[in-house]
Parts: sequence; C-alpha cells; structure tokens
Amino acid sequence: MKDQILSAVNLKEYMPTTQMKLFNFDAKPFLKWAGGKGQLIPELVDRLPNKFKKSMHIPVYIEPFIGGGAFFFYLQSCFQIDKSILIDINRDLIITYQVIKYAVENLIALLSELDNKYNNASQTERTTLYYDIRKRFNYSKKHLDTTYNELWIRHTAYMIFLNRTCFNGLYRENKNGEFNVPHGRYDKPSICQAENLWDANKALSNTEILQGDFSLAANYVEENTLIYYDPPYRPLTKTSNFNSYAKEGFADKDQIRLANFFKDMDRPDVYQILSNSDPRVTNPEDDFFDNLYKEYKISRIQAKRMINSDAEKRGNITEILVTNY
Repeated sequence: MKDQILSAVNLKEYMPTTQMKLFNFDAKPFLKWAGGKGQLIPELVDRLPNKFKKSMHIPVYIEPFIGGGAFFFYLQSCFQIDKSILIDINRDLIITYQVIKYAVENLIALLSELDNKYNNASQTERTTLYYDIRKRFNYSKKHLDTTYNELWIRHTAYMIFLNRTCFNGLYRENKNGEFNVPHGRYDKPSICQAENLWDANKALSNTEILQGDFSLAANYVEENTLIYYDPPYRPLTKTSNFNSYAKEGFADKDQIRLANFFKDMDRPDVYQILSNSDPRVTNPEDDFFDNLYKEYKISRIQAKRMINSDAEKRGNITEILVTNY
C-alpha cells in the first residue's frame, strides 16, 4: 500500500452555474464531522485562484486537516486534480479513508449487517448494541496493527456505525484516546450509505492518505499547489471546545505553529486558504488571528453555528478565511 498510516450536504447545490460536473460521481462526506465545511463551499470556491477556476484544473491539492472532506469531495467532482494528498492527525479517521479507498465492498457488507440489526431493534436493544460497539471500537483502537489488514475493515465499520448513531454525530476522544460520545436517539439512521461510499471510493482513487501532523504537507508542496487548512477551530468560549478530535488536542500554541507553517509555505505558485473561528464574535478586542495573519488577506464570512447544547444559540456568526494571494 502506497499510503501510510503512521508518519510524523448535497454538493450539487453549491456548484457555480458556470461549472459543470466533470465526473460520473458526486461523493459527499461519509462521516458527520464537527465543523464540516459544506456550508462554506460557495465562499471557498469564490476564493479559488482564477487560473484554477478558468482551467478547471488543479495540479496538486493538499488538505492537512481532512476531517469530513466536504471541500475535497466537491473539488473532485468538478475539477481535474492530478495529485491530491489528504492528512489528519486522527488515526481512526485516516484508517476509515484508507478502507474506503481499498476495501469499500467488504466495508459495505459489514455496514449493511449493522444497519439491519440496529434499525430492526428496540430502543433498549439499540442502546445495548451501541455501547457494545463502542467498547469493541475502543479495544481495537489500542490493538490494531499499524499496517493495513482485514481488521481495519471491521474497525472502520464500527467507526461509521458510531458516527451515525452517536449524539450529534460528534467524534471526541478523552485523554486516554478513547471515543467517549454517548448514544444518540434517531428514528432510522442511515448507517450504510452504499452509493455514496462507492462514489467516495472513486474520488479517493488518485489520492495519497497520510496520518500525522499538518507539517507533513511540506513534503508534497510543489508549483501550482492548492492547500486548504481547516484546523480544529479555536474555541469562542471556555465551554465551546469541540476540538478534541484527537487526544493531543489543538491549543493556541498549535494555532501559532500552524500560522508559522502557513508563512513557510508562502511561495510563488503555492496558493493557501485557511479557515477558523472569529474570536471577535465573543470579544471584539480579541485580535488573535488578525495578528497571526496580518501579512495576508483576512475575510470575515457568515456561517451557522451547528453544534451547541442550547438550540437558541445556534445561529449565524462570522468565521475567518485567510488567503495568501
């Protein structure tokens, strides 16, 4: 397998009317992921370099925090991308991408069994099944080999099952690296989305998938590269921290390190876009990102807060987009 595991929305509605879908697939994110970028796709597309939009061709695309991959899947359906590199620190997420790329048919078979079992069970049986699968998932997290094998397929089936049936579709790890999101309550969750998984498989066919720190991206940057950074967002309040996608977390020191990396990658013919929260939403005097990226273009855009325990606090806020061009 070329890819490495260890080293350091319906998107059609977002397509500009002047663009045509180039390929016979239209993959969507196969996981619910906090901070997913489906709603920001029009803003991101608007900020693509003109030469990419005119040619519908991106020679190299890198996404160092792949997450749910909404923007990647959009670009794959509309643009010719010669080479794409996807990176994330979350090992389970990267395993999931790898399995969809290499063993999607076997994965679909396991998910179909889980789908039937869960959706034909009583609520009590569903809860029991959920916590049993969560226990199995956390056990396999600690015992999986670091090279691809068939156990990865079952681990990925558990990952998708938990994502589709847990509370709010969150992925969260405790300090021991264990998935700890409680059971959600859905009438009939769609656990096995076979058609979309096949589309994702096609979209990933020319993609290198790596697990590790965002700095791995430096090894793949060349001329005419587009890099999109979607790091765990800086929390707006002390109680709104949803960036524990990995036990390591992502603190202010990591945001600063990322900004320094952004500056290091600022070269001719390397086009960078970065999204993050806007600290001014809760503190008008908080210029954390304005200072970090003062050399670059910072745009404030409207986005909907999708995750909050208080439904009344889910609404439009501003987020930032930074570009080096």
